[in-house]
Amino acid sequence: MKNNRIIRLGTVAAFLAIAISSCKPPEFIEKTVNTNVPVSYATPDTLVPADTAATADSMTTAQMNWREYFTDSNLVALIDTALIHNQELNITLQQIRMFNNEIRSRSGEYLPFVSVGAGGGVERSPRYSRNGATEANLEIEPGKAFPDPLPDVGLGLYADWEIDIWNRLHNAKDAAVKEYLASIEGKNFMVTNLIAEIANSYYELLALDNQLAIVKQNIQIQSNALEIVKVQKQAARVTELAVRKFEAELMNTKSLQYDIQQQITVTENKINFLLGRYPQPIVRNASGFIDLVPDTVYTGLPSELLANRPDIRRAELEMQAADLNVLVAKASFYPRLSINAGLGYSAYNPGLMFTTPASLLYNIAGELTAPLFNKRAITAAYYNANARQVQAIYEYEQAILNGYMEVSNQMAMIENLEQSYKLRSQQVDALNASIQISTDLFKSARADYMEVLMTQRDALESKFELLETKKRQMNAMVNIYRALGGGWN
Repeated sequence: MKNNRIIRLGTVAAFLAIAISSCKPPEFIEKTVNTNVPVSYATPDTLVPADTAATADSMTTAQMNWREYFTDSNLVALIDTALIHNQELNITLQQIRMFNNEIRSRSGEYLPFVSVGAGGGVERSPRYSRNGATEANLEIEPGKAFPDPLPDVGLGLYADWEIDIWNRLHNAKDAAVKEYLASIEGKNFMVTNLIAEIANSYYELLALDNQLAIVKQNIQIQSNALEIVKVQKQAARVTELAVRKFEAELMNTKSLQYDIQQQITVTENKINFLLGRYPQPIVRNASGFIDLVPDTVYTGLPSELLANRPDIRRAELEMQAADLNVLVAKASFYPRLSINAGLGYSAYNPGLMFTTPASLLYNIAGELTAPLFNKRAITAAYYNANARQVQAIYEYEQAILNGYMEVSNQMAMIENLEQSYKLRSQQVDALNASIQISTDLFKSARADYMEVLMTQRDALESKFELLETKKRQMNAMVNIYRALGGGWN
């Protein structure tokens, strides 16, 4: 008998040894994170500190509140409205609430699950069965036979608790916290992009207003020139062909204003959509657009992007969550210890249910389980968690690289557009002067009418190009603010 007991204990010990040895997780891919960035931003010529870079102890442009960065009160009012009513932003806020609820769910998993239960029923065993024959020959109380059928009522508390010996549940909760924080950074990144998109559209609208004003001025100039040509024709100094050419050019310029008006309508509706409202006029003042001068930009150091840009912060938090999810998946290979317990009352007669200790019931049991065979599901989940971890690292590194490139591109854009604007401004001044010169020469028959037409056309195009350059300058000012991580705080 003793030998049999030794054999049984040896068998159990061997079984547990095999189970525990089989709990070892497989090898996984390891990748280190590279957060090294250049010490300064690249300019068009070489990798040197830009003139606009801030010193280590000064405030960078990214740290400015957007209300201070954008000084146009009409633009500020539009952004305020969008931050309240933009549907996509409000959808994201609901997603953040769902991530917060996920934290609550994960936090409750490593605490005991306690429930209360009450029930009742009847049971009748066949007379010629083992239970029926036994009950027929026993008394439920002294001098009282078993009821037929046998009632049963009960009330009790029941608890289930998984002991988190490998921190699987705690790591799952911490991963949910990281994902929640990442969702907040995602919202911040959306706010940054929303502000930038509204500002860019607003400056586009101002540029279109100025284009429309220039077209109307040109229509007046060409109308005056047409009248001069008609007088010249009456004096037999030009032919009907010249009159028709001037009329055609005037009609072409008049048609431009309707194209611009359509673009204004589309841009206004785009802004209204971002503001979460139906089409209505956008309040603005376009009179001083051409004189706007972009503010000086203080970029700071490239390493500050890691703290300023919400998309980089989000990628970092998602990487940390992926690390924790690997630990969660790894813990699935190890044994789990759970405890089940119950405490309550049960009796065949409701009047006797709370009789203590006769009607008292309780139980407690521990259970240790470990995966042994056919672990394909948890192995696949572990490999997926590892792959997601490596993927998150690459996404984090990509976000850093993308942020650096965006700032570098916008810095070059600001510098090149500044030089381009100066030259185009000089071109406009020269062509504006040439309009009057060509008209005077035409009146004195010292210039051909085609020279007048071409001068007017070149002047109109140059003014459009100057406005386009100014718009791109303002867009670059908006985009460098976004690229540096400004707008969300």
